[in-house]
Amino acid sequence: MGDVLPSGPGDGTVHGGVWSDLSGAARDVVQAGQVLGGVHFHGPAPVSVEVPVPRQLPGDVSGFVGRAAEFAELDALHTSDGPDGAVPVVVIAGTAGVGKTSLAVRLAHRISGRFPDGQLFVNLRGYDTGPPLAPAAALERFLRAFGVPAPAIPAGLEERAELYRSLLAGKQVLVVLDNAATVGQVRPLLPGTAGCLTVVTSRHRLSGLAVRDGARRITLDVLTEQQSVDLVTAATRGYRTGDDPGQITELARLCARLPLALRIAAERAATHPLLGLPELTAQLRDESTLWEALSSPDQEEADAVRTVFAWSYRTLPPAAARLFRLLGLHPGPDFSAQAAAALTGQEVRLTHSLLDLLAGAHLVESTGADRYQFHDLLRAYATDQAHQEETAEDQRSALDRVAVWYLHTADAARAAAQTFYPSVLSSEQFRPGPVVAFDGQQEAFAWHRWEQANLLAVARAAVQAGMDEIAWQLSATLHVLYSARNTFDDWLAMAHIGLEAAQRLGDRRAQALMHDTLGTAYKDSRRLAQAGEHHQAALDLRTCIGDLSGVAESAGGLGLVHLWQRDLDASRTRLEQALAFYQQHGPYHRTGPVLCGLAYVAADLGEQQQAAHLAHQALAVYRETEADHYMDVDALLLLTRVAREAGDPAQAEEHMAEATAMQDTTSSPALQAALRLEQAALHRERNRHDQALEAYWTCETLQRTIGNRLGQALAYDGIGQTMHALGRLLEAIDFHTMAARILRDLDQPWNLAQTLAHLADAHTDNDQPEHAHQHRTEALTLLDGFSDPPAATLRQRLQELTTG
Repeated sequence: MGDVLPSGPGDGTVHGGVWSDLSGAARDVVQAGQVLGGVHFHGPAPVSVEVPVPRQLPGDVSGFVGRAAEFAELDALHTSDGPDGAVPVVVIAGTAGVGKTSLAVRLAHRISGRFPDGQLFVNLRGYDTGPPLAPAAALERFLRAFGVPAPAIPAGLEERAELYRSLLAGKQVLVVLDNAATVGQVRPLLPGTAGCLTVVTSRHRLSGLAVRDGARRITLDVLTEQQSVDLVTAATRGYRTGDDPGQITELARLCARLPLALRIAAERAATHPLLGLPELTAQLRDESTLWEALSSPDQEEADAVRTVFAWSYRTLPPAAARLFRLLGLHPGPDFSAQAAAALTGQEVRLTHSLLDLLAGAHLVESTGADRYQFHDLLRAYATDQAHQEETAEDQRSALDRVAVWYLHTADAARAAAQTFYPSVLSSEQFRPGPVVAFDGQQEAFAWHRWEQANLLAVARAAVQAGMDEIAWQLSATLHVLYSARNTFDDWLAMAHIGLEAAQRLGDRRAQALMHDTLGTAYKDSRRLAQAGEHHQAALDLRTCIGDLSGVAESAGGLGLVHLWQRDLDASRTRLEQALAFYQQHGPYHRTGPVLCGLAYVAADLGEQQQAAHLAHQALAVYRETEADHYMDVDALLLLTRVAREAGDPAQAEEHMAEATAMQDTTSSPALQAALRLEQAALHRERNRHDQALEAYWTCETLQRTIGNRLGQALAYDGIGQTMHALGRLLEAIDFHTMAARILRDLDQPWNLAQTLAHLADAHTDNDQPEHAHQHRTEALTLLDGFSDPPAATLRQRLQELTTG
């Protein structure tokens, strides 16, 4: 997990390269903004969006001993070389179990005060039994941790790296990249700015970092004999007395003076205070003879670690030993007590006690409340023991139990998050023991946040084990949770896994469902061409198999894609098709969002009466079916817009008041932003300029934090219109210019044409006719692609102003 400790709640930075375009007065307005969160939508949408919560570096390492020389060397590196007196990259290399991570974390805590802008930590899992963490995934975590909203995170690795480096430019940040296997894992994560320090831990030398990136390497050796004795003595203090120093030295030698092995051995000595060290070392020596046949000079340290693992493992109670080895089959990077219980089929309370026993023996690590993980060496050992001691059938059963547990717990989270999307599970499917119970949306989203990496790993493991039904069902079940949190990388990866699993099964209904899931994921991540392709594929499949309600769902998805592209005729055709199928074949509650989508189409076409009629119909369906409140608010905001554009401000105020009252019942930043945008327009048109500016700015900060750059641009354009009405023409020009630049980046020709028209008006009133003519000419070119009535009206006005 990428973690960060930023310096404050926000620096007022405007993303998208528009800061330099602002005048001093406009910059003052921008700097006043407070970061919140939000995103807008049409039709059914999830009701909560996660704003990343910064976390500290991993906790300090208890019982840390020695390494004074290494710390001195690291301090010297950080203060002597480089253009600003610091080496940009330090590689801590050494054999497995030698204490690289402990040293890096201890160093990070020692020098964190030198990096006031934050400290980042990520485990790249380069030596884990599962796949390593890809650089793009690590960058996504870093960017989210720094507050970049998911929709604003680029899709490509290079683009993410560029954004990451631009955010860190001029800052002092400490980056710890733990367990890197290759230079390729590391290089995209280097900050590239002189004030930052990157600490990398690896079992390899990573020489390429020295050649190209100026890295300095410290090779970590095993502890000295005295340091090893000190570690054992410190770990057993208060539990044992009278141990012969020579026997402690012998115990350290058998552990190859590796900290990981020493801690496990010391823990066993501490928990058996009446057993003399000679007996303990004799047991360990006997265990070591089992590995001599496999040993070679360059394997001595690895064999010593394995010897200590086996020595500790064989003394575990049978239930704890079984749990330990079955945990080696868990596909993900960490696990909860409930997931561990699912693996073994035991009760959670007993499993929790056994996990505490394993953690006490240093065979697993506790990472927080009810969560645990393996050191990668111990995971490999546990997996090997499972393969040796469990039958293939028992291993398959354990994986099946934990996959089914994740599936049903995800289904419980889905149900807690919303009511619109039903379960894809059948009542006949096997249900595991007690799954996690969720008390509302926030608990469901918190569970998904903790389990996100595990869920993707479980889906991949299910595919490898031939459990394709679980793979696609898990993907479909998580649709709502991924959509709510905008975790696009994992969402798309999971959906592709589900689609491929459904294709192997030959299940065309499941394939269509997964195509629609991919369509929604691509639409929400602003990749509309791919979204349309998947919704069309789903529509074709459902038409072929006669799934009429499914045809309606896919047609509705295509209709929303066309709406976002402002292809209004195509959008209306698809949405009307969806409505007809839902009305004839059900389910009835799905007619509400389609009616609301059609209302948006009518509003965009300037058909206010039809838009109001359709929005009222949608609202009636929502209330009849007791839909989630966010859907009512969406319809009420559209009614507010329609009444405002029809010249009925009193009616608009009534709808806005009702929407505001209902909005309090939902936690959606999306609706907060949408409500503020419409509220601001209403204030502006009624000449309440101060209230309009306040509402626009709240909308802008909401949209900026959630990454809805289109909404952000619309807020800037509204601020510009308000500044124009106040006679503050330079600031109006600045904000219209900023909106136009974002809209060009987003390839939004209709919104850009409107903004350029506003910008031209401001230039005209500021006695800059050449600038006004330039912007109106560009707007006319953009309007060539639109034939709807509002576009025709705007085109006529611009032509008159241009030729007049």
